[in-house]
Amino acid sequence: MHLALNAYFWNRPDTGSGQYTRQLVYHLNRFVSDLDITLIYPHAGEPEKTPPSVRVQHVATRPGNLGKVLFEQVGFPRACGEVRADLAHVPYWGPPLRCPIPLVVTVHDLITLAVREYRRGLRARLYNALVSAAARGATHVITDSRFSRDEITRRLQIPAERITSIYLAPGAQYTAQSEMLLDMAVRQKYDLPDFYVLYLGGYALHKNVMTLLLAYTYVAQALGEEYPLLLAGNKPDPGDNFPDYDDYIRRAGLEKYVRWIGYVEEADKPALYRNAMCFAFPSRYEGFGLPPLEAMACGVPVVTSNAASLPEVVGEAAFALDPDDARQMAGAIISLLIQDSFAEEMKQKGLQQAAKFSWEQTATETVIVYDRLAGL
Repeated sequence: MHLALNAYFWNRPDTGSGQYTRQLVYHLNRFVSDLDITLIYPHAGEPEKTPPSVRVQHVATRPGNLGKVLFEQVGFPRACGEVRADLAHVPYWGPPLRCPIPLVVTVHDLITLAVREYRRGLRARLYNALVSAAARGATHVITDSRFSRDEITRRLQIPAERITSIYLAPGAQYTAQSEMLLDMAVRQKYDLPDFYVLYLGGYALHKNVMTLLLAYTYVAQALGEEYPLLLAGNKPDPGDNFPDYDDYIRRAGLEKYVRWIGYVEEADKPALYRNAMCFAFPSRYEGFGLPPLEAMACGVPVVTSNAASLPEVVGEAAFALDPDDARQMAGAIISLLIQDSFAEEMKQKGLQQAAKFSWEQTATETVIVYDRLAGL
């Protein structure tokens, strides 16, 4: 079977779509001997770190949002025909309206439809309408969780039999096995304190970081400056979809207890997790929610929310709480910080839960979908 895969996000491993694309291709290429893969690549230069046996088809395209849409709707399907692929896969929510061969699209989540604030702009509404119509016309839809499968059925009116939920997994680098020199280097690079609670992720409204900050007003009262909250990831400028975090931190008197450490390189993330006493991820909406799973794979107890897909991911191995209950969130964090035996118990449960997920399984289940559709 010859697979043509949209590689728009290949050089963006800092994005969820980029991680998914790379991990899927690496594992398909490694474990499926009768699958030929061609990456349909729209950018100048060569894609980074492609497996030697994976072919690349370059497609000239314009920069910016218009160029992205033209690649998705014109360049990609045309290239699928030119390389004579048997099956096309778009690994993010951006499929073409028409494709000359059977088409699989991975819809990770429907957050731009589910969250009202993300639907305000005309451009966003037009793009949502386009990709929604295209997803309805796809041969099959893959998504990351049962929650997202049900969302797609309800919001896009796609029959359940045309949707397959396939879980993601943490990368092999996310392990509790300490690499002493690397961990020390990461501590020095980001000036990490000896003890800290970690948040690593985005800062848009649905990530619910404001509730975590409110929870930390209680943590700070109980534990003072011993366990600062580290906010990892690019700090956004305040705007429609991004609260003014610095203003809230100042008004809440949290300046001594909350630290921004900025962008974290992918290679540094496992050590950042491993050195944390607790990982907090209060998101209201996730199609899967990879960071809590990565943290558990690194042996870190997790406090998260019971919203959307997160209970599927963490199971009984983490605190999964009401995303609006800041007091309960604070209580869970404090419990993990002061009760060593309890933190160790949650650590072990987290390791066992994370071990249930693997990219080999993700690739295997994806190939089953491909095989079903290849003869259409």
